[in-house]
Amino acid sequence: MLENFTFENPGFFWLLALLPLLAAWYFWKKDKQQAELRMSSLKGFKGTKSILPTLRHILIFLRLLALAFFIVAMARPRTTDVTSRTSSTQGIDIVLAIDVSASMLARDLKPNRLEALKEVAAEFIQDRVTDRIGLVVYAGESFTLTPVTSDKVVVLNALKDIEYNNVIEGGTAIGMGLATSVNRLKDSNAKSKVIILLTDGVNNAGFIDPLIASELAVEYEIKTYTIGLGSNGMALSPIGTLPNGQFQYGNVPVEIDEQLMQDIAKTTGGRYFRATNNEKLEEIYEEIDALEKTEIEELKYYNYEERFRPFLLIGGLLLIMELLLRFTIFRSFI
Repeated sequence: MLENFTFENPGFFWLLALLPLLAAWYFWKKDKQQAELRMSSLKGFKGTKSILPTLRHILIFLRLLALAFFIVAMARPRTTDVTSRTSSTQGIDIVLAIDVSASMLARDLKPNRLEALKEVAAEFIQDRVTDRIGLVVYAGESFTLTPVTSDKVVVLNALKDIEYNNVIEGGTAIGMGLATSVNRLKDSNAKSKVIILLTDGVNNAGFIDPLIASELAVEYEIKTYTIGLGSNGMALSPIGTLPNGQFQYGNVPVEIDEQLMQDIAKTTGGRYFRATNNEKLEEIYEEIDALEKTEIEELKYYNYEERFRPFLLIGGLLLIMELLLRFTIFRSFI
């Protein structure tokens, strides 16, 4: 609650600096406030001890405290309730086309290429609050994992469940992955349509030429960002299967058809990126996120509730208490 507590007239707090001065003035003048009677002898007067003369100083404390509450009330304390409404003026539909071939298990990214991609892509999806996102996976063939949707929970759960299996035909059908992604977006009414196509290999499967698929993307005004995933040189990749069903790993050359990926990006008005490690992959998705920004209109509504009344009431009660004590219990000492 204190985070929303503000003061409309904070300048009145300067008056609080006067209170210590008033207290000092009182204690300097207190001995002169009582009339003095000089007598040659006090014999014959019975001495009495009372704590009231000492307690009479509570009166100035009550008055100063009352003034402090009045000053806070004049500063107009209030709480602010802020509500906001956002509306997207330019929605973007995005399809992530992900290579799930066996080479995506290579360990040049940690823990492997596929898991590194899933982690970075999840952050990207969460950041696209007002956009619709779909997932396409491909190896030797391609299929839609989730259609374009605004339900980020569905997309994130589907992304989390992506893993390599031998159900999909082996190979890397870049053209089919791109064509399936275009098919997901061609009927979209979004102001902007984007494909993020990622692969770690060369087009060696499928019956659709990647350049033909890129021309389809141009026809439907779909921009394509391409990402080549894999370190330069050699990478520890699956080269066979052991008797226990586990993959056998060995160092193999990293082959990415960068020229093809550059041509697809250039043809569709996108850009090509090369991710050689986890950090670079994250930077690429951040850059794409910055390039494809959704225009958002945000309206904020402020509801103010005045809170000076309690301070005014407490100050008044303290002042009344001071006056009652002054003219009753401490009347003989004033």
